[in-house]
Amino acid sequence: MVLGIITAIAACPAIVGTNQAVLQGQHKSAKEKHRGLKTNLVVSCTGTSSGAHEVNGRAVVLLNNKLYINTPALLDLPNGPAHPFAGYYLPHPSHTSDWGRAGEGLVSTISDDPPQLNWIYVDTNTHEVKYGLRADCEEQLVGPWSCTPVGRRMTLEGWEGFVALEEKRGSGVWEVAFDRDDDGLVEVGCGSMRRVVSSFCACPVWGGGGALG
Repeated sequence: MVLGIITAIAACPAIVGTNQAVLQGQHKSAKEKHRGLKTNLVVSCTGTSSGAHEVNGRAVVLLNNKLYINTPALLDLPNGPAHPFAGYYLPHPSHTSDWGRAGEGLVSTISDDPPQLNWIYVDTNTHEVKYGLRADCEEQLVGPWSCTPVGRRMTLEGWEGFVALEEKRGSGVWEVAFDRDDDGLVEVGCGSMRRVVSSFCACPVWGGGGALG
């Protein structure tokens, strides 16, 4: 009896270690599964400005190689209709080792028929968030993209620096930009334009993938 108790006590650390390893594996698997889910993006603003009211709660869409916020004024742009953002995280072939746990690349469908994917990136000159083929992303900011543990809000380079930027004052057309310099986009010449600090929340959506350009 005593020997059995001693044996059980001796086995406890191994059992606990195994359980911890299993739980960690399950947590990692759940996290990876979440990151592989296709999601829409929805704007969330806490401000009270007229611009915040225009964009809050609206979906992000793709049109003319840019990410826009789906306001009624978007219907006036050429080459419509816009395609809803439907994206997920994907390791970027140019950054398979240097990003580590900081994040991954980001892709979205750009059409349903035929299904096709493009990379999401930030134009390093204008700080606009755009989409394109891998060749279009060279010398641009392609990640690391990730999201907050709570609220699943999109991050880039470790922080939520996103801004809804009115393309032309009074137009009601809002695009997505990334305030990389944390200066209100002044350095890139947008100091006089309407800007709304925004979060972009990921909402799961059903659907398949596509061919990646």
